[in-house]
Amino acid sequence: MRYLPHTETERGEMLAAIGVAHIDELFAGVPTGSMPRELFGPSTHKGEAEVERIMSAMAAKNTTAGSVPFFLGGGAYRHHIPAAVDHLIQRSEFLTSYTPYQPEISQGTLQMLFEFQTQVALLTGMDAANASMYDGASACAEAVMMANRVTRRKKAILSGGLHPQYREATVTQSHYTEFEVHAAPQNPLEAEDLAALIDDQTSCVVVQNPDFFGRIKDLKKIAGACHALGALLIVAVAEVVSLGALASPGEMGADIVIGEGQSLGNPLGFGGPYLGLFAARSKFVRQMPGRLCGETVDQDGARGFVLTLSTREQHIRREKATSNICTNSGLCALAFSIHLTLLGEVGLTRLARLNHANAVKLADRVDGIGGAEVINDTFFNEFTLRLPQPAEQVANELTARGVLGGIPVSRLYPGEAALENLLLVTATELTMEDDIEALAGALNRVLA
Repeated sequence: MRYLPHTETERGEMLAAIGVAHIDELFAGVPTGSMPRELFGPSTHKGEAEVERIMSAMAAKNTTAGSVPFFLGGGAYRHHIPAAVDHLIQRSEFLTSYTPYQPEISQGTLQMLFEFQTQVALLTGMDAANASMYDGASACAEAVMMANRVTRRKKAILSGGLHPQYREATVTQSHYTEFEVHAAPQNPLEAEDLAALIDDQTSCVVVQNPDFFGRIKDLKKIAGACHALGALLIVAVAEVVSLGALASPGEMGADIVIGEGQSLGNPLGFGGPYLGLFAARSKFVRQMPGRLCGETVDQDGARGFVLTLSTREQHIRREKATSNICTNSGLCALAFSIHLTLLGEVGLTRLARLNHANAVKLADRVDGIGGAEVINDTFFNEFTLRLPQPAEQVANELTARGVLGGIPVSRLYPGEAALENLLLVTATELTMEDDIEALAGALNRVLA
């Protein structure tokens, strides 16, 4: 660590003050096998041109989403991003700006965040939205902690249809902020009765719509059950384009809505950076994590924008903070906002209908091939296909034939025998007729 000027003596003093004998003890919580013991990749003594050549060769091993028929989803979706989005977010005043603490020189950034919040509130049917979060999974955990604060209870019920990564992030957070998590079984073949799990100690119920398996639900009944016992309903939306076609969570009684904004303006990017959405009823606004931008007037009466609420621990006393998230994925939020502005309400609705229409074509085409069966009664642009053999094996064989045919559910739920034959398949506006035929043909050969 040649750029850190601390001496060995100083490091020893810091470790002693913390109460550990060696720096490795600071990483004791990392699972065994996850910590690298040596440097990755090439030698540290290569020239720039050599490193570029090595890295390019490594990157060439990847199969990119646009190079083959692509049917992956599961919380991250391939959509067309207008060229204007990339062009505008790379303007220096957006690309190089960071935290808008000084409103007198940050009006552009603050206004963008204000417009972003407005768009998210309108999409979700809620009163207020914050100035974005890391991603959908961390937003889910933050929403549960917010519900705990609002209700002064510490028991969360998670639907079996909640994205497994959202579930894992929430469970991980529960270990350190000490609340209970009751997770319903992940069974797409049976209806779950979440209302029966609610009691007077329940702070919230978390459901996803469309859920992880692609099913669309009417949430009014579970909203009523939550409110009858003083609990909050948290709705997760992993595919934000669905809100162009479905009733908003707010219309169905949600108290808090979280989601992933990647589908608008942000590419898949091998897993990030992504964009967390977070909105709530106005009566809960002071318990929202992160920060909110507000509109005001300056001393001359001109319209202006400020950080109205900044509830992170770097802004206020730690014990009063509602979140320790210290960024707001601002550039990703800008990309989201530009894309949605270009679409407009009519364009978003048309985009959503096209996604659904392509998914219907795909489902009709693959249902019945070699014993495959679409198990969804309802879906938006993603559905679950039950195969006559393990989905992991089928997906690998499809990949070998040049088709990224879907996500084996077992990859996200290892060891769950009941889910072993399930394949999650997605279509978007970029799914063409020849892509559908390529999947149908490859699936027919693999299952024959």
